[in-house]
Amino acid sequence: MTSLPSPLPPSLWSDTARRVAAVIALLALAGIGFGIGYLVFDDSGDDVAPGPTQVIAGTGQPADAGPAFPQQATRNTTRVGGADPVADAAGVALATYPTQGGVGATAAVTIAPADNWQQALAAAPLVATPIGTPILLSNQGEVPQETTDALTALSPKGLEKAAGTQAYVIGDVAVPDGLKVSPVAGSDPADIADAIDGEREKLTGEKDPGHILVVSSTDSSLAMPAAAWAARSGDPILFADGDQVAKGTMNVVRRHPDTPVFVLGPESAISDKALKKLDATRVGAEDPVDNAIEFARFTDGDFGWNINDPGHGFAIANIDRPLDAVASAPLAATGGSPGPLLLTDTAASVPPALESFLSDTQPGFEDDPTRAVFNHVWIIGDSEAISIPFQAQVDQLTKLAPVSNATTPPDLTVPGGGQGGGADTSTTIPDLGDLGGAPTTTTPETTTPPDTTGSGAAGGSAGGRGSGQ
Repeated sequence: MTSLPSPLPPSLWSDTARRVAAVIALLALAGIGFGIGYLVFDDSGDDVAPGPTQVIAGTGQPADAGPAFPQQATRNTTRVGGADPVADAAGVALATYPTQGGVGATAAVTIAPADNWQQALAAAPLVATPIGTPILLSNQGEVPQETTDALTALSPKGLEKAAGTQAYVIGDVAVPDGLKVSPVAGSDPADIADAIDGEREKLTGEKDPGHILVVSSTDSSLAMPAAAWAARSGDPILFADGDQVAKGTMNVVRRHPDTPVFVLGPESAISDKALKKLDATRVGAEDPVDNAIEFARFTDGDFGWNINDPGHGFAIANIDRPLDAVASAPLAATGGSPGPLLLTDTAASVPPALESFLSDTQPGFEDDPTRAVFNHVWIIGDSEAISIPFQAQVDQLTKLAPVSNATTPPDLTVPGGGQGGGADTSTTIPDLGDLGGAPTTTTPETTTPPDTTGSGAAGGSAGGRGSGQ
């Protein structure tokens, strides 16, 4: 291999030289700031001097050759850029529990299977306060290096109310030696959810959860948004499929007869027959992107995100990586900027429905931008999962923009100006044409928040149920 001339500064290296330096660099975790991990790489035995490799969000995955930004972050986005959910989970755990400076210690972690999204999803309630365990992923045969490194950095001190447990272990996965673990046995996700509901009751002293959320056990793209809500609320995630309601699901429902039940997803995933058996209220849509948006907008009493205005945190994941929903769940817990998980079915660009939602909730200001509210979006996964152009479009759709009055959405042009009379009432979202696509025109129906209160939801009542059901 030809050595690079030593006087040449790294900033002037060729793309090939930079990529070679990135490939041969050795991972050494250094720290995280604002969710972006800057790692130092070194291999003193190699002839090629190491280049300025950046790693995104502590995942050990080198950023694309070139400038550190906007791959790592933009004005309104931060990327957790793991090549897989194992790396994303490690990065999120360290972002939500930064341990440098003597702060951020977590009492325990949850270690879930890297090959079973249902079992991992059932563990999401353990993320919520007051338990507060970040989720890491592992395999049956060995512990991934990213998980081992994250555990070393986190150094969980042990939960006093759980006899010093340092890790809850979900299913059949390998764990590092030396940890005091509490296994959550079982292979059926509904049985695991049942056990976790009992453990959370024991640790919190709360006899009943605030709500129960039932999701599809077979369609991960419809179930993914539940992870963020469970991490924020502690509500159990249970499972059903078509007409079938799992035994573990019914155990939890009957144990909490006065707790309202909600089903996430359309009738094609969980039937009306199952809805009646659960005495539940339905929220959701057929399309996974729409389903996540409906859940983000939904509210019924104190259940639901009720995101219909600016000033919130969000995360966006690709439906092709269902375990990214679990990996990102701690971002929705209190302590940061809690918010719902939104989804995309493409890595290339923002889907129209998601574009419309982000436009509806875009923050603005009239006089003083320093007094405005802001949105922040976590991008989950590397550029194969969500591309850099996609991230740039999200940044544009969530930027703080001046508005002329309090009733006109920021950075939107509304020609026609009125309802009825044949007037042009379409809404044009500008600026995305500058990012490589044509401006998008949407109808008022897509930019006006739908009726997402419980009164308009399909399905049964969310009231109490008899224990004999």
